Amino acid sequence: MPRKPGPVHYLAGAARWPFGVGATAFSYIWRATPIHRRELEGAWDDDRPPELPASADQEEVQRVEDGRGDYLRRRYRIHVRETERDAAGVMAEVQANPNVVVPRTLAHFAKTEGAEDAMAQGDEFTVRMPGPWDGPVRVIERTPTSFRFITLAGHIEAGQIEWRARDEDDGRVAFEIESWSRPGDLMSELMHHKLRMAKEVQLHMWISVLEQVARRYGHRDGPLDIETRRMEVPRDVR
Repeated sequence: MPRKPGPVHYLAGAARWPFGVGATAFSYIWRATPIHRRELEGAWDDDRPPELPASADQEEVQRVEDGRGDYLRRRYRIHVRETERDAAGVMAEVQANPNVVVPRTLAHFAKTEGAEDAMAQGDEFTVRMPGPWDGPVRVIERTPTSFRFITLAGHIEAGQIEWRARDEDDGRVAFEIESWSRPGDLMSELMHHKLRMAKEVQLHMWISVLEQVARRYGHRDGPLDIETRRMEVPRDVR
């Protein structure tokens, strides 16, 4: 069972909101990183979310079909040059502690299940963000160059998100974050699709992670590439 946050957690989170929201707004407005951002209709390949491994604990998970509103597939990508680590080396450190590439003013991955300094299937985190965005996730798959979360009950979204790295033929390392998700409930749908507040906070967070990856492991090569695909929910997952 996921470990439920207690009252102290919620009070601490509320105390962080004014500072966190202010810091987020400031960095969002003054970001200078070039970004190629586009929103399109339809999938670029298979529109179904990845299958959950048979060995994954499926208790309290929020699948795409458990959400409501538009189904979005989003991919965030950066290329890093002059890095001393290959894709597996980069991912090994990130898996041991995702916070090494997460700006402290934006979010914190608090581990609630699993060993410290390692990542394995079944591990759980609460992603603490500015505002009422905290969300529990579970690791459902891990490879030497990737890991994939699924959202748990109470998360603002329903779906999956994968972090992955790969070695390019030209010596660069590509780092990507890809999600398959829908809003978790009516309020989330309003904040994400109608007011777009949650959507922009999420976008800002993952862009900031990519920027941190480039700073930590080498140098950014070219603009960040952000693509959103708005799709119909596949019939076999409704």
